[in-house]
Amino acid sequence: MDHPFAVLGLPLRYDIDRETVERAYLSRAAQIHPDLAGDEDEVAVSAAALNRAKRVLLNDELRADALLTGLGGPAKEQDKSLPPGFLMEMMETREAVESAIVSGSEGEREKWQRWAVGERGRYRSIVSGLFELNPDAGNLRDVRVQLNAWRYIERLIEQLDPRYDPARNDFENT
Repeated sequence: MDHPFAVLGLPLRYDIDRETVERAYLSRAAQIHPDLAGDEDEVAVSAAALNRAKRVLLNDELRADALLTGLGGPAKEQDKSLPPGFLMEMMETREAVESAIVSGSEGEREKWQRWAVGERGRYRSIVSGLFELNPDAGNLRDVRVQLNAWRYIERLIEQLDPRYDPARNDFENT
């Protein structure tokens, strides 16, 4: 599978804006249009790769993960480390969140949603700052640690959505 940045012909940078991704996507999509490219099977494969690349690069967390691996950093399967104290904090947070959800208080759920969205922004800033530094092996490992924590926060945000159904959302792809 081709790397998302390469598929869209974009430089390996975290701070790529939405318009740049969209322009690159449209430019590449025009190049593989069936009227120009010919082979329908090849076009379908290329279109799927373009769509995946666009989806990844338009999502801050997925873009950071793709950038990290593109720079030679560890993949999430290789390094599952978390910041010191993070797991204990998340266990305490989840306990409070579960109590809030069981209470049925929409205000409590919304409070935790705001907290989680704020944490997402904090991790986005940390990761962005780490990418601005010289990307050496130690720095790339630090990015992975922060991305692993960010993934926990994203999962919590999903679970705080009132439409979240663990029977469907957690097990639909198994």
